Amino acid sequence: MRIEWRRIAQWLAVALLLGNPGASKNSVAAASAEGAATLIELNGPIGPAMSRYIERSLLDAQSQHSPVIIVQMDTPGGLDTSMRDIIKAILASPVPVVSYVAPSGARAASAGTYILYASHLAAMAPATNLGAATPISIGGEPPGAAPPSAAPELPPAPSSTTPPGNSAGANKQPAPAPSPATASERKAVNDAVAYIRGLAQLRARNADWAESAVRGAASLSAEDALAQHVIEIIAKDVPDLLQQLDGRKVQVAQHEVVLHTKGLAVTRIAPDWRARFLMVLTHPTIAYGLLLIGIYGLLLEGYNPGAVLPGVVGALSLILALYAFQLLAVNFAGLALIALGAGLIILEFFMPAFGSLGIGGLAAFVIGSIILFDNHAQGLQVALPVIVGIAISGALVIATIAWLAARARRRPVTTGAEAMIGGLVEVIAEGREQCVVRYGGELWNAQTVSPLHAGQQARIVKVAGLTLWIEPQ
Repeated sequence: MRIEWRRIAQWLAVALLLGNPGASKNSVAAASAEGAATLIELNGPIGPAMSRYIERSLLDAQSQHSPVIIVQMDTPGGLDTSMRDIIKAILASPVPVVSYVAPSGARAASAGTYILYASHLAAMAPATNLGAATPISIGGEPPGAAPPSAAPELPPAPSSTTPPGNSAGANKQPAPAPSPATASERKAVNDAVAYIRGLAQLRARNADWAESAVRGAASLSAEDALAQHVIEIIAKDVPDLLQQLDGRKVQVAQHEVVLHTKGLAVTRIAPDWRARFLMVLTHPTIAYGLLLIGIYGLLLEGYNPGAVLPGVVGALSLILALYAFQLLAVNFAGLALIALGAGLIILEFFMPAFGSLGIGGLAAFVIGSIILFDNHAQGLQVALPVIVGIAISGALVIATIAWLAARARRRPVTTGAEAMIGGLVEVIAEGREQCVVRYGGELWNAQTVSPLHAGQQARIVKVAGLTLWIEPQ
């Protein structure tokens, strides 16, 4: 019989495809992604996990030859290091990146404003806002600053004769704003101002307003942002945005690119399991909870050696917490205070000090929890109700320990020589000054100041070594 190797190979290929439906699905997805706009969703605080997700998504969009990348934002801000990583990836992208603050009610505050300025084109949905880009790590409101309710003066809107390539007032002086008090504050603000002005001049946007957003925490609505030449488009949704992007020209890697986005399909890049896991792990409240589980798990293992489960769970949670702290901007003074507080609370169990060690440990624990993340980044903080709940629970435990210690101190002594004072004995052998008595089923030598008879009851008044001093009952 003649063997048809070609037909056998075809049947094997069909069998492999049927046995691995994921392969065919991935092939279809790759084919459909070719020539489709890529949508990346930046929702929530900007941290290390979010920056890695954005960077990976930008690379995926480039590999899929996407004509345009849309970064849909709704963020309160985040870490400076993560924000700069995202901006570096956007500036290095050979594909035009459009930042889109959406849906209605969303915001691009703090770090989100920098990312919007770094993008090739900026768009917002109606009823959204951006701004408030002052670095929070400078220590809060400087002395003598205007109250938060006072809105800083905005630079005038650019005239209609302003050329599109001009930065709309890049050479004008920004509106006056309260100057930071210390040298470190001035350094942080001036660095942020220089950074955002550089982005504004690169993308030909309003550099003066960008500076006022940093120095005076200015904010704008979508309509005002369009009038102030901060954004280029107001779009109600992604299809409307693609419609308005069609035909626009952008500079990408020193080349002018014309966008053809009308009727373009949209491909969403969702975070993979690793990015989702890191987003959960690096949430400050989760990392803080893992730290507590780790401390108390190891503590329970120390109280009950051989229990195994508390030790395993505690060690795993502590390692994960330390990994999350390594990624986040952790205040090591706060971490040291938490460790000190846990140590003092543990000492309260072993050497009860009527709550003094426990109260000091609880205070150190709460203060350390509050300053653990420095409040540097909006949204990257331990939830205050969690800290309050831990503080109340710890206070109740310490109060219970102090109450039990005070009650135990008021109880009569039940062991040792002190417990024998006042006890009754029975005279076994009578005598005038010395005799033998029975106490608790044992025979003791006794001293007495008055003669005693056999069978008489007496009371212990003193214990001296192995001799009892007694008196008649």
